[in-house]
Amino acid sequence: MSEFTDPTNGVGNAPTGGFSFENIHRNALINNSAANKSVLPLATKTGTTIVGLVYKNGIVLGADTRSTNDTTVADKNCEKIHYIAPNIYCCGAGTAADTEKTTELISSQMELLRMNTGGAQSRIVTACTLLKRMLFRHQGHISAALVLGGCDINGPHLYQIYPHGSTGKLPFTTMGSGSLAAMAVFEADFRDDLSEEEAVKLVQRAILAGIFNDLGSGSNVDTCVIRTDGTVKMGRNDIMPNELKPLRDKVKRSDVLNMREGTTAVLKSTFVKAKTSMGLSLADVTVTAMET
Repeated sequence: MSEFTDPTNGVGNAPTGGFSFENIHRNALINNSAANKSVLPLATKTGTTIVGLVYKNGIVLGADTRSTNDTTVADKNCEKIHYIAPNIYCCGAGTAADTEKTTELISSQMELLRMNTGGAQSRIVTACTLLKRMLFRHQGHISAALVLGGCDINGPHLYQIYPHGSTGKLPFTTMGSGSLAAMAVFEADFRDDLSEEEAVKLVQRAILAGIFNDLGSGSNVDTCVIRTDGTVKMGRNDIMPNELKPLRDKVKRSDVLNMREGTTAVLKSTFVKAKTSMGLSLADVTVTAMET
């Protein structure tokens, strides 16, 4: 509810039910600005590869770590696997701010729900319902394509959630600009009886396929294993295929390029003591850190 319909601020009246049209004037202004070819601010988006699959004892999620702003790499090592609940995590693709704040909001709602229900374990379908309702309410203006996974008393569950609010429950899924390359790996080698090690390796291969075949994806591979026994294993930077330090260490630089001491001749050196009315020098000054 916005401040325009909040009864506590004395402005307007609370809605009695049905649809809310409080943003109709704002949307019309945006459409008119676009029609007049006005310059609209561009959001930072993540050209992304995110994946998830179900194996016999849990869920494995995976993501790359490149964040792009148009054709510029904005962040080489961002985190795209977001916390929802102790047994639920979510990969996000789309606008970076939208995926971050959407998952934060739903995570907060899930925490409040656990408090109101005596600390009971969160259900994955509950998180999916909250996410799809929020995204559908904003009609796709929140650019968040999500892969939601977790384990509860009903077993492991994996959902894909589109920015307009449509969802699907699948044994494996990929989303983002590198999803086609990742899906090719899944469709070739996915099995229902994968072990945890095999599942993690398959997810890593799928993310690497996106990294090397999609310009919007890159850098490193992150994974998250959520097991039916309640344990979670986060694999931050599991694979770093683009690490340059080993290559740079192999480069032999010529010693001719190193400037040794004495290369430039010193012709003259003088020191003039500062003249102050108080007889002070910089050695008498005490520097303290500014309070912030």
